[in-house]
Amino acid sequence: MPRALARTLHRNHMDKHRTPASLLERLRQPAAEGAWARFVELYTPLLYFWACRMRLQDQDAADLVQDVFTSLLEKLPQFQYDRHKSFRAWLRAVAVNKWRDNRRRRAAQLAHAADAPVPELAVAAEAEALWEAEYQQHLVGRAVQLMQAEFPPHVWKACLEFVVSGRPAAEVAANLGISIDTVYTAKSRVLRRLRQELDGLLS
Repeated sequence: MPRALARTLHRNHMDKHRTPASLLERLRQPAAEGAWARFVELYTPLLYFWACRMRLQDQDAADLVQDVFTSLLEKLPQFQYDRHKSFRAWLRAVAVNKWRDNRRRRAAQLAHAADAPVPELAVAAEAEALWEAEYQQHLVGRAVQLMQAEFPPHVWKACLEFVVSGRPAAEVAANLGISIDTVYTAKSRVLRRLRQELDGLLS
């Protein structure tokens, strides 16, 4: 499901009526507690999964996620969104740098070699592949989970049946006991809300 929605969002990402990068903008406001809580809800599963792909144990993975969010709490209010640049790449750089810092610190402690240089540590190939191949799928999937409660059940189901399952609008309407126009409206409402939630985050 997230993969299909991600493709649909990508096809419509450059539509002429762009919504503001609302979450990113709210994170830069003085009172950003709500936006920050949403950001943490959105990205925690993705960052934790990435940490596990780095072969970190559960506690180490949780610690890395916490360290990344601590760093982002400082960096995000100053982040200048540019539609020509990639938020994904910026976020990945923050996470990878924190992972490297932690690895260097631990390596130095274990080796008792505070006065010796610690070699540069390469990021595991699977982590790179995760960011590139699975970033959108994870992000869209999590956003869908968080957004579902915002819509009446028939609106949500109509959109999923029409967009994700690819069923004809007439068939979806007949099965749900709604009009064909309602099916198209449901699709528009859900995708518009999803684009607004993720605007600036998918690139």
